[in-house]
Amino acid sequence: MDKSRKIRGVDDILSRREIFLDPSGYFLIKVDSEADQLVVEHFSNDLDDVGRAIDPETGEILGCKSARVRAPLKVYKGRSAKELGVQLTEGDPPYPLSRLDHALYLGRELQRAEACLIKGISYIQD
Repeated sequence: MDKSRKIRGVDDILSRREIFLDPSGYFLIKVDSEADQLVVEHFSNDLDDVGRAIDPETGEILGCKSARVRAPLKVYKGRSAKELGVQLTEGDPPYPLSRLDHALYLGRELQRAEACLIKGISYIQD
């Protein structure tokens, strides 16, 4: 079995574990090819009694295909995953994330987005 298939197998198993959402909010990562930068939008959310993300204004469960357009709390822009990672985790608190697993996820996704920016290909957040 080749190495990449072994890695995908481990990742597939780990993807089935229970995930706890970050009460500090969620992020949408985009590649702005025209500006040659990465864009990270930070959105607020509350969590209901079973841990689902809900809109703090309406109390409705937040879904990927929600018709309501929400404004981000803050927009971060940078030329690299490292630059954005520093913006998100260093400096004066409060920080826009509160869970280590969320920080690791963002780091992985920012690396993927940076690779897409460099290669000039489209990026879809996982």
